[in-house]
Amino acid sequence: MTSPIIAAKGLRKRFGAVVAANDVNVDIMPGTISGLIGTNGAGKTTFINMITGYLQPDEGSILLNGQEIVGRSPREITRLGVARSFQIPQLFDSLTAIENLALAESALESKGIGGFAILSDKALEKKAGETLERFGLERFGHALAGTMPEGVRKLLDIAVAMVGSPSVLFLDEPTSGVSSEEKFPIMDRVIAATRADNVSVLFVEHDMEIVRRYSDRVLAFFEGRVLIDDKPDVVMNDEQVRTLIIGEDKTHG
Repeated sequence: MTSPIIAAKGLRKRFGAVVAANDVNVDIMPGTISGLIGTNGAGKTTFINMITGYLQPDEGSILLNGQEIVGRSPREITRLGVARSFQIPQLFDSLTAIENLALAESALESKGIGGFAILSDKALEKKAGETLERFGLERFGHALAGTMPEGVRKLLDIAVAMVGSPSVLFLDEPTSGVSSEEKFPIMDRVIAATRADNVSVLFVEHDMEIVRRYSDRVLAFFEGRVLIDDKPDVVMNDEQVRTLIIGEDKTHG
């Protein structure tokens, strides 16, 4: 029987009187694509932040391939194979796409290259070029990140997250802020790249078309707990989901 890459058990997190995670239990299996839905404050981002080390749970366990990662830093967890992108792309706007990727690669490799001398490293530049090609961004290689369309910036941010060949990738609203014409091509690129490497993906999304089309499973969060975790059609047709999540807020959360 296949074991989960990540097993989160009994996660609890409070911020004062607010319960952001209330006994959250989630297994992430190899090569799966999971959509995370929920209203504003439901606990989705808190869950991702705990898995990736940006928040420490008050209680609970997070096993990565059987190894406890609670208490580890985001950088340590990234090096163990868990990557993420953010709702607002975390890019160096004054650098090109290739330079952004080269810097990310060098950080993971802990290369002892001082300052921006890194940007002349030919091996890093070659790997950056290969990553751009996988995401269909070759023509933006020498463009400054700050001048790119939002959809391209989103893809580049995800490409940066992928440079370390992670086994698990978290995406925080990958299609927010992009046009309706861009959202499906962006997700097609991301899913193709992650499927090719058998990367497990969990993405927070409020566009239900995206969730239905790309998810193998959907986790619906509500008030700090997992309301339901099942196949997309089962979750989308669940009465509580329709009333508490889809009916209340389809675009923000």
